Amino acid sequence: MDREIPKEVRNKERRKQIIKYGAISITAIVCICFLISIMRSSIRLKDVNLSEVDRGTIEVSVSASGKVTPAFEEIINSPINSRILEVYRKGGDSVDVGTPILKLDLQSIQTDYNKLLDEEQMKRYQLEQLLINNETYLSDLEMKIQIEAMKLNRMQVELRNELYLDSLGSGTTDRVHQAELAYNTGKLELQQLRQQYLNEQKIKASDMKVKELEYNIFLKSMNEMKRTLDDAQIRSPRKAILTYINTQVGVQVPQGSQVAIVSDLSHFKVDAEIADSYGDRVAAGGRAVVRLGKEQLMGTVSSVTPLSKNGVISFTVQLEEDSHKRLRSGLKTDVYVMNAVKEDVMRISNGSYYVGKGSYELFVMNGGDELVKRKVQLGDSNFEYVEVIEGLQPGDRVVVSDMSDFKNKGKLKVK
Repeated sequence: MDREIPKEVRNKERRKQIIKYGAISITAIVCICFLISIMRSSIRLKDVNLSEVDRGTIEVSVSASGKVTPAFEEIINSPINSRILEVYRKGGDSVDVGTPILKLDLQSIQTDYNKLLDEEQMKRYQLEQLLINNETYLSDLEMKIQIEAMKLNRMQVELRNELYLDSLGSGTTDRVHQAELAYNTGKLELQQLRQQYLNEQKIKASDMKVKELEYNIFLKSMNEMKRTLDDAQIRSPRKAILTYINTQVGVQVPQGSQVAIVSDLSHFKVDAEIADSYGDRVAAGGRAVVRLGKEQLMGTVSSVTPLSKNGVISFTVQLEEDSHKRLRSGLKTDVYVMNAVKEDVMRISNGSYYVGKGSYELFVMNGGDELVKRKVQLGDSNFEYVEVIEGLQPGDRVVVSDMSDFKNKGKLKVK
């Protein structure tokens, strides 16, 4: 017959089981933590990028963000208030100089221009008429002068005759005085007529210049309308790619509104922006490097905007190889503008770890199987190198890849 196991024995066995399983669990946890610790405290050499500290020259640069844009881009605006009648091209088409792009309604401006043509012809006839009238008037005045001169000559002869007769005793003093008075009066009248002729010449010439000036001003106004009429026949100004066109037939287009854009997509430039705190380091003529992935293109800062907008300054980089195969309109780029040169300084390769001057904790190779964290002071940089101020020596091998997963570790085993 079975006997009931005492309660004390059962409790003792239960405690043994608890202790046994507890010990197993604790041992498993310790082993797992140890394995994790071993795994997290080691790294494979092929998973990190190492840079050896050396001495050399650094062309100090500041970084900016850029966007590739066409080297040439022209916006075509409507020169008049009109509406679109026809569209001859579509976006992406290649166009040559003078290629029709779209047609505007030109009936109103054409009518105005035809009126100006008629008015121009009338003004030209008026100008010719004025010239003839002036010439006729001056010719008549000149003829009067000649007649008065002939009369004066006759009076001079009569005076001479009277003086001769008076000297012979056949004449009278009154007749001599009368002939002398007539001669002097004739001289004054001739002098007055000649002065009138000179004055009339100046007046007529002045009137003619005024009329010619008015006519020329009218011609300029008419030519301006002709140019507007020609521009309203929307054509490509050069050989390029049509990157935008308003294709809404019948839509009203106000004067000055954009109807098309032509761009030269065979040559490019880079429009860049940089924080205005670095504005004093960017100047026209400065050297720049544009990075497209692993590609590096050299260029020159061609222009800098004088004003800051929203905390940034804009500038343009003219590329030496502006037709590179990697260039695409709208492509985002990194731009580095050179502004100083430091010679014979310690340097390491640039990488994602570098965010500006200051103190860093970098892993340095110690022997061949261990990485040790070391406090390092870094200075200026360019797109290739970072200046080492202190904390490293030439020949040290430094990890320059992302080590954020090991930021709490002081040492790492290298496998």
